[in-house]
Amino acid sequence: MTDTTAAAAAFAEIPTTTLADVVGREQVMEMGIRPLWTPVPRVAGPAFTVRCPPGDNLMLHAAIHRAEKGAVIVVESGDLEYALAGGNVCAVAQRRGVAAFVADGLIRDLTEVREMGFPVFARGVIPFPGGKKAVQPLNAPVRCAGVAVHPGDIVVADEEGIVVVPSANTRNTLTTARAKLAKEATETLDVWETAHRARIDEILRAEGFEG
Repeated sequence: MTDTTAAAAAFAEIPTTTLADVVGREQVMEMGIRPLWTPVPRVAGPAFTVRCPPGDNLMLHAAIHRAEKGAVIVVESGDLEYALAGGNVCAVAQRRGVAAFVADGLIRDLTEVREMGFPVFARGVIPFPGGKKAVQPLNAPVRCAGVAVHPGDIVVADEEGIVVVPSANTRNTLTTARAKLAKEATETLDVWETAHRARIDEILRAEGFEG
């Protein structure tokens, strides 16, 4: 097992809510990128990055034959007029071991994608496909749903959202997230409620609230 594979497997055990608390808002994608079918499993893997200009999906179609097993293909697009991929593209990606698509855009053939169980996080669905003319570099830095994503960053996605962990910070982030989960696991609701009320009341007093 490679270091990247081991890291992905470890991050798949961490909820995105916990990771978001650790890495901060700038590493969390906008809420418009959602799982297109539910219940979706949590996925985690190194980013394989793609840039597709509006109306064109050539490089995503190229990427499914080049991404390594376990990768999460992350697409910068922002196109809400044409589909980036459909059922066959998702089927080939799944067969080659791609973990998921995270696309700032749309797909089609949702019924097929749902039935095959391939995780797709995107802005929605449209039946008309894009063209195939625009050549762009693969595995270059992209911006997807407001977050800068570099090749090899760990992408974690579940029904709560999508978090990008920079590759240089994976070890520290994983250690901190695991410690946070362990602490929460030992805390009863009574203990949490007492600490929570004390904290909220302190903030209210500081802001001059009476009541």
